[in-house]
Amino acid sequence: MTARTPTTAYPMTIYHKPNCSTSRNVLQLIRESGVEPEIVLYLETPPSKKKLRELSKAMGMGARDLLRAKEAPYEELNLADPKWTDDQIFDFIVEHPILLQRPIVVSPRGTLMCRPWERVREILPA
Repeated sequence: MTARTPTTAYPMTIYHKPNCSTSRNVLQLIRESGVEPEIVLYLETPPSKKKLRELSKAMGMGARDLLRAKEAPYEELNLADPKWTDDQIFDFIVEHPILLQRPIVVSPRGTLMCRPWERVREILPA
């Protein structure tokens, strides 16, 4: 693939965790497409409850679909219990951003949970 000059003409945002290989691979593919995305380090700057609601709606997912079951707070908070409402789950993610499944990418072509990482190709510039 030939290197392109990064552009901001195609606005993309990645909710990124730098030490996650999936997230790093997605970021690399975005950059190889010629786009320099806005990078949200969501562990440092967690998305608001309103933003989480917007992202889940844009992806056609429920709040539970945004949860990472492999993280310690998931077990500690008993988040597998179906008693938790979407509203409560969003609150838990805001309070414990490590629970947010990653990476989430927003682009003009859609919003995706990029797992597996190759899914980002669906929303890269044509």
